[in-house]
Amino acid sequence: MTRKSKAIMVGNVQIGGGAPVVVQSMTKTDTENVEETVAQVDKMVEAGCEIVRIAVPNKEAAVALKEIRKKVNIPIVADIHFHYKLALMALDAGIDKLRINPGNIGSIDRVKEVVKATEAAGVPIRIGVNGGSLEKDLLKKYGTATPEAMVESGLRHVRILEDLNFNDIVISLKASDARRTIEAYRLMAEKVDYPLHLGVTEAGTPFGGTIKSSIGLGVLLYDGIGDTIRVSLAAEPDEEIRVGWEILKSLELRERGVTVVACPTCGRLAVDDFVGIVTEVERRLQHIEEPLHLSIMGCAVNGPGEAHDSQLGITFGRQVGMIFKDGVPMRKVSGEDIVEEFVKEVEILRKEGKSAKPLTEEKPLVQIG
Repeated sequence: MTRKSKAIMVGNVQIGGGAPVVVQSMTKTDTENVEETVAQVDKMVEAGCEIVRIAVPNKEAAVALKEIRKKVNIPIVADIHFHYKLALMALDAGIDKLRINPGNIGSIDRVKEVVKATEAAGVPIRIGVNGGSLEKDLLKKYGTATPEAMVESGLRHVRILEDLNFNDIVISLKASDARRTIEAYRLMAEKVDYPLHLGVTEAGTPFGGTIKSSIGLGVLLYDGIGDTIRVSLAAEPDEEIRVGWEILKSLELRERGVTVVACPTCGRLAVDDFVGIVTEVERRLQHIEEPLHLSIMGCAVNGPGEAHDSQLGITFGRQVGMIFKDGVPMRKVSGEDIVEEFVKEVEILRKEGKSAKPLTEEKPLVQIG
């Protein structure tokens, strides 16, 4: 059953309230370097980023944020820790959401000042709890960063804002492992109706981190929990975004770009460097935003059947490939020309304006608006 959450606006992007799950990421440049940061944001947007978070660790970064805001059209979240004056500077710079834990910025008077400025700016606040940075008393109470401890920490910050009649809140509860992350979000989902920002923090390298994030986020999204996601990898942010989209696409929650079905290969493989061909096709088609479903199969055993579910497909014989369109053979191409010719056919398909059809007639796992 889909969890019902309230709608929160981040600039012109809705989180929660039945809106599609939003993909976001965070810049990894030095925020003080305006040009590098803007260039990275542009690359993130090209990959499909819908909200960008930017670290504001000092006054210089807050000043730079004002210049970045002028050059970036995507909604911006300012990431603030401990320093309430930086939050005020970020709000003055024109950000669209504030990531700050009100219990960590000092006296209640400072919290009130930030809340007042946030209300005046008309932007929401994301409360972000990480398993590695819980309050000392909660660590003593629970012994470690348990899901229960993370939820209690999050609710503390929520109550501070609610006591000040502030309710434009988004919550995240991130552990560095999938199990605790899943359990923490499930617990919080039962207690509040605020939108939930999903993520497995410090997930790791692209290989291990993608697996960990896919399991953690995938389980929750399948359960109908989660309104926006950020995949955290030791990689470039555009890679995080691509993984995020693949998670949503695999659950049929969102559609974007090319989906390539490729066989795992076996002793029947009839072409050299099959992996290189698939990799090159994906690389050449990264710029496409329209949902297209393609298949690349190494032999004729499963090829035609898989190609039948794809708008375009190819199967291989010895030094030759057969391109299929909507399951029907189109033409043969030589092995050395296969990438170039297949990409050409994809671009023709794109110009025809034919997006991928749903693979099934079933309702999405999670009902989105």
